Amino acid sequence: MTSDIRKKSFFDKLKSGLEKTRELLLTNVDDIILGEKVIDQRLFEELEDALIMADVGPAFTCDLIEKMKEKVKRHELDRPEFLKKVLRDTMKDILRGNDRPFVIPRDRLHTVMMVGVNGTGKTTTIGKMACQFKQQGHDVLVAAADTFRAAAIEQIEIWCRRADVPLIKQQLGADPAAVVYDAIQAARAGKANVLIIDTAGRLHTKVNLMEELKKMKRIMEREVPGSPHEVLLVIDATTGQNAINQAKMFNEEIGVTGIVLTKLDGTSKGGIVIRIARELQIPIRYIGIGEQLEDLRPFDGDDFIEALFE
Repeated sequence: MTSDIRKKSFFDKLKSGLEKTRELLLTNVDDIILGEKVIDQRLFEELEDALIMADVGPAFTCDLIEKMKEKVKRHELDRPEFLKKVLRDTMKDILRGNDRPFVIPRDRLHTVMMVGVNGTGKTTTIGKMACQFKQQGHDVLVAAADTFRAAAIEQIEIWCRRADVPLIKQQLGADPAAVVYDAIQAARAGKANVLIIDTAGRLHTKVNLMEELKKMKRIMEREVPGSPHEVLLVIDATTGQNAINQAKMFNEEIGVTGIVLTKLDGTSKGGIVIRIARELQIPIRYIGIGEQLEDLRPFDGDDFIEALFE
């Protein structure tokens, strides 16, 4: 399959996956706008309610409504149907402003620490990323530093076998930092240029979890100055507001360089993409819209907006 055909196939799947979000956001917006003769305060209030319901967040909603009001004042916006174009363009500008490419150098070890609560699809995401990096010609190594769940280790083992990627692990209950140390030594010895580290996600023991993550980060920094080069937070799009709370907590505690947003195809809360970009200003690196390997893709803001509004 050529790259153009693959891209179209993914775009079609993205468009289909955003159907619930489109129904919640754009159907409401269309209902408010279509048939209106004038742009007045009542229209703005109804639009504000619809946007808040779609999980784009109060900060974005406030910015957008103010921008629309300014355009009306300057006579740049005189018909209700033009409001939808302002919505689309404003969303696109926010995502473009937050777009930072995920680049893996080939001349040195690049470490990626994966964090997130249980149930977000973190382990599966790691497996898919390992497969994709290997296909791109990288030498990949995975570390199973979630030593508290046997299922996590078993799942990552299956993915690593599928991708033909080596896995560093220890027995259940081992010190995660020791797994990280072993993995770094193995990466150096085997000349792997990408090391992906799975971590535990036990949110109910928040203090212990964060201290554990910080210890792993210290080991990485000591052994490979400047690492972890990426701290990717995997969050479940279906959780809406809770996704924002998780992102804030992980970012405050350990620093997050990028977000992987999973399960976009099963939610009406896809507006959370805008909220993350606007409020947290953390780049969205990847999105997941299905179970297949190719359903995890680098995030493209323009594609996302096109798929949402088509």
